[in-house]
Amino acid sequence: MTELAPHLATFLREHLPHERKASYHTCAAYAYSFQLLVCFAASKLKLPPCRLNVEQLDAPLVLEFLKHIENERHNSARTRNARLAAINSFFRFLEYRLPSCLDQSRRIHAIPIKKIDERLIGHLSHKEIEALLNAPDPRSKLGIRDRAMLHLAFAAGLRVSELIGLRLDHLDAQSCSSVRVIGKGRRERVLPLWKGTATTLRAWLAVRPRHGCPELFPNAAGRAMTRSGFEYIVAKHAASAALSLPSIAQKRVTPHVLQHSWALHTLQATGDVRKVSLWLGHSSLQSTEIYLRADPTAKLEALTTAAPVALKRGRFQAPDRLVAMLKDVSGPKNYAE
Repeated sequence: MTELAPHLATFLREHLPHERKASYHTCAAYAYSFQLLVCFAASKLKLPPCRLNVEQLDAPLVLEFLKHIENERHNSARTRNARLAAINSFFRFLEYRLPSCLDQSRRIHAIPIKKIDERLIGHLSHKEIEALLNAPDPRSKLGIRDRAMLHLAFAAGLRVSELIGLRLDHLDAQSCSSVRVIGKGRRERVLPLWKGTATTLRAWLAVRPRHGCPELFPNAAGRAMTRSGFEYIVAKHAASAALSLPSIAQKRVTPHVLQHSWALHTLQATGDVRKVSLWLGHSSLQSTEIYLRADPTAKLEALTTAAPVALKRGRFQAPDRLVAMLKDVSGPKNYAE
């Protein structure tokens, strides 16, 4: 029997960050996945987590864990697949260190991923975006910060990790006319900003504390903003914006909705999905196709350019009443007619 803890620590502390050069967010997501798995296995096997062995994490237990997070934690199929991907990555790492677990690893790799429903993305209209951006109070320091964050998140189409990871040196300090973003997959891009966004950023830089963390948007304690912190900011101002525009209350407003709203507005304005993909830092156009499905403009253009189907005109002839009566009386109806 092989102890799980030493190999799991090596995987998370050495293999992922140093050998694979995985980002902090990837390491954190994998660590949380194994925190859930280890706690589930420990409660299932009646053992403390530090006493678990690699051989105990077999395919049946992994399947029970996946059912547990779906049924009891109410995770989606996408989250379930992400947890399974972390487990598969760990067992690929073990294949070269523990050849004795090759059969166990292959059984786990054979667990299929679940298909995901490709639903239409949620987004906000121009009026709803305007109401949300104007919701923070510009008379307070935190209100100025929140307004600058919301403006930048929408105007640049940033992910949450990109926004909270921005540092002061990523911003054009003189005019605030552009921002340098290090996005997903370590792809770096420079994005120009609207004048209104630059104005809100200059207002925030004027009141931002000079000392503290290097991030552009620190939290109230002066430390780096977290993902949950920005989600709270968006939810708070969405609730206040719903008081002036009730249609916002009917939608689920999240930081990702701001990015979707920018992408759809840009697609409708330019009609070029390649520009949207380039701006968002997508590695392929396949990631940007979700906006084509949500945008009705392309479908309306196809509908107007397509010729309608020509129908042959005919004349209606009423059936003879006597023949109709005889058919009705003569036997069971033919439902295939």
